[in-house]
Amino acid sequence: MNFLSLSFRGLLRNRRRSLVTLLAIALGFAAIALFAGYTHNIYRGLSLQAIHGELLGHLTLSKQGMSREGKLDPERYLLSREDVTRITALIRAVPHVVLVTPRLTLSGIVSNGRASTIFVAEGVEPKAAHELHAGVLRELRLTQTGKDESGVQSLDPARPDTVVLTRGLADLLHLKPGGQAALLSNTLSGQANALDVTVGGLFNTGNAATNDLYAFMPLELVRSLYDAEGRADRLTILLDDVDQTEAVRSHLLERLKSAGYAVEIRTWNELSAFYTQVHGMFDMIFGFIFGIVLTVVIMSVANSMGMTVVERTREIGTLRAIGLRRAGVVRLFMGEAALLTLIGCVTGLLLTVAVKYGIDVAGISYVPPNQTSPVPLLVDLDIPHILLTAMMMAAVGALAAWLPARRAARQPIIDALGHV
Repeated sequence: MNFLSLSFRGLLRNRRRSLVTLLAIALGFAAIALFAGYTHNIYRGLSLQAIHGELLGHLTLSKQGMSREGKLDPERYLLSREDVTRITALIRAVPHVVLVTPRLTLSGIVSNGRASTIFVAEGVEPKAAHELHAGVLRELRLTQTGKDESGVQSLDPARPDTVVLTRGLADLLHLKPGGQAALLSNTLSGQANALDVTVGGLFNTGNAATNDLYAFMPLELVRSLYDAEGRADRLTILLDDVDQTEAVRSHLLERLKSAGYAVEIRTWNELSAFYTQVHGMFDMIFGFIFGIVLTVVIMSVANSMGMTVVERTREIGTLRAIGLRRAGVVRLFMGEAALLTLIGCVTGLLLTVAVKYGIDVAGISYVPPNQTSPVPLLVDLDIPHILLTAMMMAAVGALAAWLPARRAARQPIIDALGHV
């Protein structure tokens, strides 16, 4: 207690200098905490969009080699009806698995009778699509911002001829909900096949490069057009906890290998290249900002403690003369620096909470690059990064005071007492 009291009194010797240093630490801490909270919200939103919005689920299972050679020889790498049934039963018996559903991708030409363009369709069971997309709906209700523009809810099990088109694709063909279109594609054997469909709804992919290309279709409709009854190119697996993704993948690979199935299982972040790229970019930016702020904190504390040590050289000599060891002098000034940094971090945390609240209630939105609709600007409280920042600042603050304090403690007592 005496040590803390002396450290606190030392900070009050020059209140203006201590206040300026404290503000530098607090603002730096708040800047890091707010940017960490912003990136955390971005990562959470991107993961939510990949898992639930793009209907990737947490894991995607396919035959081994499908990702490399499936387009060259699709029939060879499709899962048969028996494979789908047996593998699904094995997966559902694994803990944390909520949903297993077959999927089938189809590409071809869509026409309104006068004009045509290419499309890429995802075949998915309507009920499974609704369950996969439930995470996005929960998030929209939680934040009370944004609109559900996925179009998945327009897939109706009672209307097997209904498809959902991207808004860009519908605009190209001047199609609206309720309109009629014709789909043309090749079957597995290479023959042309066509079907008439009804546009059930429109959606945005959120990406300007794909918003005039994609469609969602009932799985049975895709199978009919592809002439692949009962077959699928992959199984989408939804879990109850995203943190269990890697553990469940490892367990499934062992379980299916022992059952005689040669499969590959990829996680949602491996399939979402956009998430990986954005995550890497923001990690680099965060590291850059973190390094700059730490440098400012080190320089501020070092300057403050350096001036303090010079001004109190005679006091240091007096303390040494009455028996305080050199280590005690160093510990005293490092304690002052650590206390100053701690108070600055607490002040920065309060500032972070205040700014976060102001941003959240302001309802600010923006359109990110390559996106088609605005997203809300929100900031999370990223507790792990906040604790890491506080510990790092306390450590570098104490370290910044160590060198001038050590130099002053090594001075001869007589020279320190005679310092002017």
